[in-house]
Amino acid sequence: MVVLSVPAEVTVILLDIEGTTTPIAFVKDILFPYIKENVKEYLQTHWEEEECQQDVNLLRKQAEEDSHLDGAVPIPAASGNGADDLQRVIQAVVDNVCWQMSLDRKTTALKQLQGHMWRAAFKAGSMKAEFFEDVIPAVRKWREAGMKVYIYSSGSVEAQKLLFGHSTEGDIHELVDGHFDTKIGHKVESESYRKIASSIGCSTNNILFLTDVTREASAAEEADVHVAVVVRPGNAGLTDDEKTYFSLITSFSELYLPSST
Repeated sequence: MVVLSVPAEVTVILLDIEGTTTPIAFVKDILFPYIKENVKEYLQTHWEEEECQQDVNLLRKQAEEDSHLDGAVPIPAASGNGADDLQRVIQAVVDNVCWQMSLDRKTTALKQLQGHMWRAAFKAGSMKAEFFEDVIPAVRKWREAGMKVYIYSSGSVEAQKLLFGHSTEGDIHELVDGHFDTKIGHKVESESYRKIASSIGCSTNNILFLTDVTREASAAEEADVHVAVVVRPGNAGLTDDEKTYFSLITSFSELYLPSST
């Protein structure tokens, strides 16, 4: 087995989710299709609730900003003229959500609605988050060794907490010291990692970032963060140059913590 020794100055392990802790197939084949298949029913059920109206208003503002884009779907305001008008507005929201998802957009408006829909599904017990089998034992071991563990994902903090609160292993919230999403900055921008270090209260070189995306790894490295690229089933392939340049692991169990000996 390959063993990657963690530098002695590392006190924080920062984890990506999709393709790193959680199979891409769970996200692509379960989480996202759930939104497309259930968004209309969700809107019809929750339409009168304040939270749902806030979600719709945010999507409407986003649609206005997107009006110059090809294929953009506008969301009209409800005129209050009966059930037919309401269904017209709901269908516009559905079409807008599906359009954004078809482009793999990560707008705050879309992420917020998705997070609220997933929350309802997780709390109803109709969905549980999947983690690679090496993840939870490794995180427990890191924490026993005195490491802090944080999550940095493009999915909203709320969605992240849902995954860790409703996993196939039960509620594993206590294994995570904190969460970051793109509100702190995009994952391919080095400044985001400096902000994360500042928020945690450590230096960037005290952090080891584990991700399956080499552009993210490069951005973190520019900020003097230690990185390892995680190679998992279903992840995008790496070029020969990437395989040579980056430290690679196929399991969290391949990380060796000098401090734990």
